[in-house]
Amino acid sequence: MTSPRFAFHSILEHEIHVTEWGDPANPPLVMWHGLARTGRDFDELAAGLSDRWFVLCPDTIGRGWSSWSKNPEAEYSIEYLTGIAVDLLDQYDIDKAAWIGTSMGGLIGMRMASGPLASRLTKLVINDIGPEIPQAAIDRIGTYAGDQPTFDTVQAMEDWLKTIYAPFGTAPDSFWRRMTLSSIRRRDDGRITLHYDPKLILQFTVNAHELTTWDRYAKITLPTHVVWGMKSDVLPASVVERMRAEGPKPSVTEFPEFGHAPSLSREEDIALVRKILDDLG
Repeated sequence: MTSPRFAFHSILEHEIHVTEWGDPANPPLVMWHGLARTGRDFDELAAGLSDRWFVLCPDTIGRGWSSWSKNPEAEYSIEYLTGIAVDLLDQYDIDKAAWIGTSMGGLIGMRMASGPLASRLTKLVINDIGPEIPQAAIDRIGTYAGDQPTFDTVQAMEDWLKTIYAPFGTAPDSFWRRMTLSSIRRRDDGRITLHYDPKLILQFTVNAHELTTWDRYAKITLPTHVVWGMKSDVLPASVVERMRAEGPKPSVTEFPEFGHAPSLSREEDIALVRKILDDLG
């Protein structure tokens, strides 16, 4: 596996951690993670594509090694995170980049692609998210993301992650162990908890208006592809069918046995994403 590099950038008064993969001379590809996750979720995929791409996997503010927000009501929002994404491209002197976004990362990609910032992207891959999210799915995510569990051992945390994120689908044991290690922080009492700010769920309350965006989606013209975990409660079939018919009218890859959201970590997944990126031109 290609070895990652780790960088920190000062953006909008935040310290943003980015995991870098591949040769900076290659075409740039940004991979942006989901709500309560980190950029390290893409390790397998990023390593697999780094022979042809310069891959950037940021930690969103309030997650992983990036700084937490002092104004979470305003900054834990898709609009604000989109600003961070654009400034991050500027930090790397990147004019245009391909984009793969899982869940929240897909919402950021769609926001960029639906307005003047579309010129900063070359293609868009959306992993299991759409311009409308069912309230039941929002409630489910808010329940586990807003009430951080604590553990006495790393193994206990790994077992919990395997249960909560079972919809990610089949993945090697190495994926779950690495995902666990990149999700850990210790509290003052020495117990283990997850490496994110629980206030990030304000996205679902203060900034809930950003979760229904069909008007913006209709404006997207970039080459777009949707990855769909067919058991997903976040991306139901009705939303997928409307996405196929409107806006960029994307092609869709279906994972019948997966939910929200396919991890894209297996060898066959990496080959699939490579083909998707090629087919998008």
